[in-house]
Amino acid sequence: MKLVEAAGAYHREGRYFVLDTMALGDIAYSDRALLLPEPEPLSAVQNYAEPYGPLTAAMFHVLLALAGDDLHGYAILKEVELRTGGKVRLSTGTLYGIIKRLLNDGLIVELRSRPADSDDERRRYYRLTPQGRQVAAGEAERMDEVLSIARSRNLLKKARTA
Repeated sequence: MKLVEAAGAYHREGRYFVLDTMALGDIAYSDRALLLPEPEPLSAVQNYAEPYGPLTAAMFHVLLALAGDDLHGYAILKEVELRTGGKVRLSTGTLYGIIKRLLNDGLIVELRSRPADSDDERRRYYRLTPQGRQVAAGEAERMDEVLSIARSRNLLKKARTA
């Protein structure tokens, strides 16, 4: 494997490699344009889901629960358990860790007002933000694409209804 220096990069087996130690300013703009491939446009799924890192199954379940209504923590736990037929049961520690991350990422917000006056004042209610809805929709779209491939490979028999 012979390395050949070419325009601030090394060429090996038909590919160019840029050195880590070179500063971006060391390469002329025209050289960078030749070495770096043109970026492809992002799909709707990539646009919404990737900036927040991959969503875990538990995070997605929390977003799904909040897509239906504003809920407090215990209600989110119960909604996830109900919607999954008891297959997914989040612990309170897991849930509040997820809530903290979703709040920090701007995917949910904590409500200042309570939906019902007779409710416990200590409960905190959460709402999905428009950005959170887009991320959840992007993840659902991604999952739909994966399931479509699985069906085409005869790994799933037929589509289920919710």
